[in-house]
Amino acid sequence: MTNKKPTLALLIDYLKALPQYLLPHHALCNAMHAVARIRNPWFKNALIQWFSWQYGVKMHEAIVPDPGGFEHFNAFFTRALKPGTRPVCDEPHAVICPVDGTISQLGRIQHGDIIQAKGRRYSLLELIGGDQNRAAQFDQGSFMTLYLSPKDYHRIHMPLEGQLNHMLQVPGRLFSVSAATTRVVKRLFARNERVVTLFENAAVGDFYIIMVGALFVGSIETVWHGVVTPPHGGCLKRWDYPKAETAVHLNKNQELGRFNMGSTVILLFKPGTVQWSGEWQPDTPVNMGQKLGEVIV
Repeated sequence: MTNKKPTLALLIDYLKALPQYLLPHHALCNAMHAVARIRNPWFKNALIQWFSWQYGVKMHEAIVPDPGGFEHFNAFFTRALKPGTRPVCDEPHAVICPVDGTISQLGRIQHGDIIQAKGRRYSLLELIGGDQNRAAQFDQGSFMTLYLSPKDYHRIHMPLEGQLNHMLQVPGRLFSVSAATTRVVKRLFARNERVVTLFENAAVGDFYIIMVGALFVGSIETVWHGVVTPPHGGCLKRWDYPKAETAVHLNKNQELGRFNMGSTVILLFKPGTVQWSGEWQPDTPVNMGQKLGEVIV
């Protein structure tokens, strides 16, 4: 009986994920984008109250604790927190958690592959948009995948100080990024639409912060650009930020962007630059500002 349980659980995951292959991902996201911005007081208040009850949202942590105080559902979903709600580790070499969520996976990038789930990997090269030179530089480096559930705070902050090098919008599908889907959909994070940002830090050099879209999560924005997606689809888009012209410099813990609905953030560091703290394991909940690891000096 013991050997059959994982097989049965995996079969259930496949059955849950199967309908997603047939769904019109981007059409559903566009519909959710519109619904989340309806300003009708009765509708948006009812939706916010139901969502808060359904997912156990901690409204007392928000600057605006009253569900009726938001102009629409998306304003509630991307709500700001009260100052001091998330204590930030002040150790000078600490790499801090950029989001509230759960650690999905963490470890070393091996032979150009990143762990997606037990027994399932995906390509670093594909994830970052096909840059072979960058992929070679990050091989054997460190990664961490952070999943944001519906109840979580959905603003993304800087794990380290950084100067923006470039940003990519990589087109793709919008599968769910729930634990069940992650276990069964091949190359999930390299297939879903995503915004890839490359920063430079004086201590660690280049590092990636990658924001992965998901089902009903079709809108990602950054503080320097505004809304990046939608529009969806099309070809890969790239924005460069030369230091002398349109420099974007963000301090540790400064807001980087937000998910208009929630998803996944992936951190990538080069070999020999960052070491994750030993207490972190897959499926561990984390809060923005906690120490994830430290810069190797």
